[in-house]
This record gives sequence, C-alpha cells and structure tokens, in this order.
Amino acid sequence: MKKYLRLIIILIGILTAVSGLMQMLFPAFVLKLVGAEITNTTKHFFAIVGMFMFLFGGLILHALYSIQDNKAAILWCALQKFGASIAVAIGIAHHLFAWMAGLVALFDFISGIIILLYFKSIYTYEVR
Repeated sequence: MKKYLRLIIILIGILTAVSGLMQMLFPAFVLKLVGAEITNTTKHFFAIVGMFMFLFGGLILHALYSIQDNKAAILWCALQKFGASIAVAIGIAHHLFAWMAGLVALFDFISGIIILLYFKSIYTYEVR
C-alpha cells in the first residue's frame, strides 16, 4: 500500500510542479481556464501562486527521492494542498472563479488526504 501511495504522490508532485510552472509562465491562459478576471494584477499574483505550486511540487519530489527522510516536508506539502483547496473554494464562493475551478479544489483536497495517509504510514512505520 505504501508503495502505491508513494507512486501516486510522485504523480501529484509532477502535476503540481508542471501546473505551477504553466501558471507561472502563462497566468492569463490559466486564469481563463478557471473563469477568472484577467488583469495585470491578477496575472501577477496568479504567477506568484504558480511559483509556490512549482516549489511545493518540487519539494515533495525532492523529499520522496532524498536519501534522508524528510517527514516535515511531506507534512507541509499536505498542508499546502489543503490550503490551496480552501483558497480555491473561497474564490468560487466569492465568484472569482467558475465552478470548473472546483475540480482543482477537489484535486488538491484529495491530494492532501493521500499525502497525509503516506505521512501517517511512514510515521507509524518508524515509531514501531
């Protein structure tokens, strides 16, 4: 089970890094996809959010492939996913994003759960 969780998290990390890079480089395109207003301000701040997505995607991949265990990085990446899902849901509630952005929020929320399950599996395994 732990092996499959790890593989799923690797895919989550890759998707997070790639989508963050896309958001960073092409914020107007991504803003259009989620039905948001496109201005210089929203493009700038969306690119910043993309940078952090790229960094957290890279962080989880780094933590998974590192020789040294980094449980803290795994935990913080899970928390980032929950924070992102809440932020997108709030954006939808305030009519900043179209309903389709809910798929992004759902992906991030499920990703957070999967990453926490993995965190629990590595923490429980080492405590015994």
